[in-house]
Amino acid sequence: MKAAIPTLRLLRTTPFRLALLYLGLFIISVGVILAVVYRSTAGFLEEEIGATIALEVAGLQDQYRSAGLRGLVDSVRERSGYSHTNSIYLLTTPGGVILAGNLSGWPDATAGPGGWTHFKISDYGGVNNRPSTAMAVSFVLPGQFRLLVGRDMSELDQLRGRMVVSLRWVFLVTVVLGLGGGLLLARGAMHRIEAINRTTHRIMAGDLSGRVPRGGGGDEIDRLAGNLNAMLDQIERLMTGMRQVTESVAHDLRTPLSRLRARVELALIRETDDPEVYRGVLQDTILEADRLLATFTALLSIAEAESGANRKGLEPVRLADVVRLAADLYEPVAEEKGLTLVTDIRAEPTVRGNEQLLAQVVSNLLDNAIKYTPEGGRITLLLEGVGPGQAARVTVADNGPGIPADMREKVLERFVRLDAARASPGNGLGLSLVEAVARLHDASLRLEDNEPGLKVGIVFPPDAG
Repeated sequence: MKAAIPTLRLLRTTPFRLALLYLGLFIISVGVILAVVYRSTAGFLEEEIGATIALEVAGLQDQYRSAGLRGLVDSVRERSGYSHTNSIYLLTTPGGVILAGNLSGWPDATAGPGGWTHFKISDYGGVNNRPSTAMAVSFVLPGQFRLLVGRDMSELDQLRGRMVVSLRWVFLVTVVLGLGGGLLLARGAMHRIEAINRTTHRIMAGDLSGRVPRGGGGDEIDRLAGNLNAMLDQIERLMTGMRQVTESVAHDLRTPLSRLRARVELALIRETDDPEVYRGVLQDTILEADRLLATFTALLSIAEAESGANRKGLEPVRLADVVRLAADLYEPVAEEKGLTLVTDIRAEPTVRGNEQLLAQVVSNLLDNAIKYTPEGGRITLLLEGVGPGQAARVTVADNGPGIPADMREKVLERFVRLDAARASPGNGLGLSLVEAVARLHDASLRLEDNEPGLKVGIVFPPDAG
């Protein structure tokens, strides 16, 4: 019973049903071809026999016209006496008396168009008395004498029988091979589909590391496996990010919330009537709440970008306008800190994107550069147009402390801050948001050494334009 279950499942699969459909069409095609071959072969031989009979009839008619009845009788007797002949002759009087021929009597068969008839020879003692059929033509001579000329069809009957047997075997072998091939194809397809099912069961059980194996042939199932694996990679990234966010929120927000609660509690237990003390506590509370709200706002923006919810709203955006607006906003901030902000717009590229998110990305990069560049430093905001393999590139470069090469992947994670940056205000979500928005726009984020400092580039692919 256990061995029958996979077979029953196999018989109910779509690949097997498609194989059966293909087999049915193939059997019909083979049947039509075999029928045409049979009809062509047997029909051609029958036509050749008919043409031979017609020629012989014409010769006997000429003999009758030239030598009369006596000459015709002699000719029929002579031809009927040939040994190993398959010709059939019969000449009778109007009363049915046999004058010459090799038949024992006139066949009791209805003549068709043109006088052609088919009958069984053995009933009339035909050639060698063989139980075969004959094809003949009959006509009436002047004086009501009747003449029948035909051929023994035993050889053609044997050929037809052999052809029928051979064609039956060919048909049977076609059915068996087609059914076996359908089972093999269905089994191969089901083997690969079962591998996909096993992987999905592992993932549903909680193992997000499972991936669908690929056959390496590059067919439709391989492409499906590739798409599923890409989807699983994205799901794993999102789940890992969610887990990291949960852990980071629980860890990093505990301190500011505890500090906020302690400040309010201290103000309540302090015995003073000075309104300035309470005002200061409220102002500090508002600042702390603003930092918390900024953190949650950044987390929501990252979640929306990673989910692709804003992808439907992408529209043509002029990057030059986004860069100019960000430069105008942050140039006074840079001057106030004693920094030089240089904006270099070398092209006017247009990409499909979300203008608000792109503006937030450029703002985040400028804010980080200004925050970590020491006084007297220089920040460059560069926009380049179409180049090899890219539609546009936005680059923000500074001459600050930079980021070590081994930490450039790490800083893209949420709430990750370098030791040197912990003294500055922030929540460690700026580059995470930049990376999420870049992925939403199918762009790549590149962190490079500016010697000294950091150079951050967002490269948009050609199809983004």
